[in-house]
Amino acid sequence: MSLGLDMPVQPNSAAKPTAGTAGEYRVLARKYRPSSFDDLIGQEAMVRTLSNAFKLDRIHQAYILTGVRGVGKTTTARILARAFNYELPSQEINRPTVDMPELGVHCQAIIESRHVDVIEMDAASHTGIDDIREIIESARYRPVMARCKVYIIDEVHMLSKAAFNGLLKTLEEPPPHVRFLFATTEIEKVPVTVRSRCQRFDLRRIESQVMIDHLAGICAKEGVPVAAEALALVARAAEGSVRDALSLLDQAIAHGSSAGANEIGAATIRDMLGVADRARIVDLFENVMQGDIATAMTSLKEQYDQGADPALILSDLAEFVHFVTRLRLVPEAKPDASVTPEEVKRGREFASALGTPALTRAWQILSKGVSDVRHSPRPLAAADMVLVRLAHASDLPTPEDVLKRLQNAPLSSGAPMSMPSGGGGGGSSAMAQGSAMRSPLPVSIPQNAPRAQAGPRIATLQDMVALAQANRDIQMKIALESDVRPVRIEEGTFEFALVEGASPQLVPQIMNKLKEWTGQRWIVAISNEPGAPTIKDVRDAKEAEKMRGVRAEPLVRSVLDRFPGAEIVAVRTIGDVEPIANAYAPQQGSEDVIYADTQIGEDDEDL
Repeated sequence: MSLGLDMPVQPNSAAKPTAGTAGEYRVLARKYRPSSFDDLIGQEAMVRTLSNAFKLDRIHQAYILTGVRGVGKTTTARILARAFNYELPSQEINRPTVDMPELGVHCQAIIESRHVDVIEMDAASHTGIDDIREIIESARYRPVMARCKVYIIDEVHMLSKAAFNGLLKTLEEPPPHVRFLFATTEIEKVPVTVRSRCQRFDLRRIESQVMIDHLAGICAKEGVPVAAEALALVARAAEGSVRDALSLLDQAIAHGSSAGANEIGAATIRDMLGVADRARIVDLFENVMQGDIATAMTSLKEQYDQGADPALILSDLAEFVHFVTRLRLVPEAKPDASVTPEEVKRGREFASALGTPALTRAWQILSKGVSDVRHSPRPLAAADMVLVRLAHASDLPTPEDVLKRLQNAPLSSGAPMSMPSGGGGGGSSAMAQGSAMRSPLPVSIPQNAPRAQAGPRIATLQDMVALAQANRDIQMKIALESDVRPVRIEEGTFEFALVEGASPQLVPQIMNKLKEWTGQRWIVAISNEPGAPTIKDVRDAKEAEKMRGVRAEPLVRSVLDRFPGAEIVAVRTIGDVEPIANAYAPQQGSEDVIYADTQIGEDDEDL
C-alpha cells in the first residue's frame, strides 16, 4: 500500500475534469454528502460532544465511529479531518475547530480524498501487518502541508490480529501531529485493547421524520415532485440509513420518469420495491384475525400477482402486529412518522379488541413464517399455509388459561367438554371475542365416570425418584434427590425451588421425563417459596444423627480412645450387613444391633 508521501500536492489543487467526465451524473448519495457538522443529520449528541471537546482543546488522539451502514461514519471521519486541519487565512483562523463556515485551505482536497496528509485506508483490502507497519513508519514524519496527519481506517474490524497488535503502541502514544479515525459496522470484532485507546461514538439510525424532511429537501433542490407518502415508504425501506434512502430515491426518480408521471406517488414506490399497499396489509390482518381465511388467501394471491413478494407481505404483517401490540401496551407512545393516520386509527381499534396472548401468538407464527417462506421453493404456497396457521390459532386460549378453566370449572353430567374450534372453521374469532378469553370455559365431566390412568400416580418427590430409578435414569434420580426442594405436588402439577448452583434446564428436563414416564402432560415450574429440604439433605441429616448416636456408645467411644486417629466411616444396621453377618457372629434375634465400620490410621497398624 502506498501512502503517497512523495506526491507534490498543492493546497486547494483540484483535478481538472476530462472531456469524458465533464458531464457525468453524480448519484444523490455522493452529491449531497455532508461536508460539515451543520450538514450532518440525526447525530446531535455526537456533534455536541465534539464541539465541546474542540472548544475546550480536549481533542483526543483516536476516535472510533460505529453504527449501521449509511449513517455517516466515513463522512464524519472526513469532517473531523477537516476540523483538525482547518485553516482560513482571510479570517485569521488557524486552529482546530468544528465551526467551518466556508472551505479552508485544505478542505476541498480532504473532501475529495486526495490530501497528502489525510490518508484513507480500506481495511477490507489492506488487512495485514505490512500495511500497518507502513502507517507506523510514516507516522514518525511531520505532515507535509497540514497541521496534523490523519489516518482514516474504514472497516477497521477487518484487520488481522497481528495488524491490531502492531498498531497498539503507536495508537496509545502517537506523535503529537498524528490523529487516528476508525470506522466500523461491527464494533464487537475490534479488540478491546484497541477500543480502550479510542473515544467511541455510536452513530444512531436516522429517525423517520428526520429522514423524510431530508429527502423532501433534496427533492426540492433537484426539482422533482415526490408525494409525502412516497417519501415515507422510502424512509421505511431505508431502515435509518441515509445512503440507502438516497439510493432508493435515485431509483424512484428514474422509475417515475420512465412511467411518465408528473409526481412520484406511493404506488410508484410500491411497484419499485415490490411491497404491498399498507392499507391492504391492514385488511389482510383483519381477515386473518377474524378467521376469514378464504378472503385472506385471495388477497394474498392478488398482491402476489401484482408483484409483491410473499415474504415481504408477511414481514409487513408482522410489523403491523408489533405496531398494534405497542398501541395496546403503550397507548400514549407517539407513532412513527412513516405510519399513516389510517394505520394509526385502525391499529388502535385492533389494540382495544385483541388480547395480548393473541398478538404474541401471531408474532411468533409470522416470525417463523417469514423464514420459512424465504427458504421455500414455493413462496406463495408457504405464505398461504402461514396464514392458515395464523387464522386457526388466533382465537385459541393459552395453556395457562385452559388449565385455570379446567381447575375452576364445575363438574356436571351432560355433554362432553367443549373447546374453541379455531379460526376459519366457523368458530368465533379473537376480535369478536374481545376479552372473551378470560370467560369461563364450559366443561362437563360425568361424575361417576372412571378416571383413566395414563401411568403411575405421583404424590411425593420420593415417587418421582422411584420412577426415575425404575426407568434406569440415574442422572435424573440424582438431580431429583440433590437439587430439588419440593413446594407443591399435585396431579399434573409440580412446583419446586432449586438449590443454589443447580441448572435452570432441570425444569424442562423434569417436564419431559414426567410426560414420558406417566403418559400425561405435566406443568413444572420454579416457585418463589424456599421449599422443603432435598431428599439428600434429609438423608444426610439422618446419617449425622445416627453417627452421633453411635459415637455416644461407651464401647465405640472406648475403641476410638484406644486407637487415636481412627474414624467412623459408616453406620449400618444388621439388615445392611447380611453378607458379613457370620464374621461378626451376632446373637440370634438381635435385629437392633448396630455395627460401626472404623478406619484405623497408619500409626496404629502395629496395635
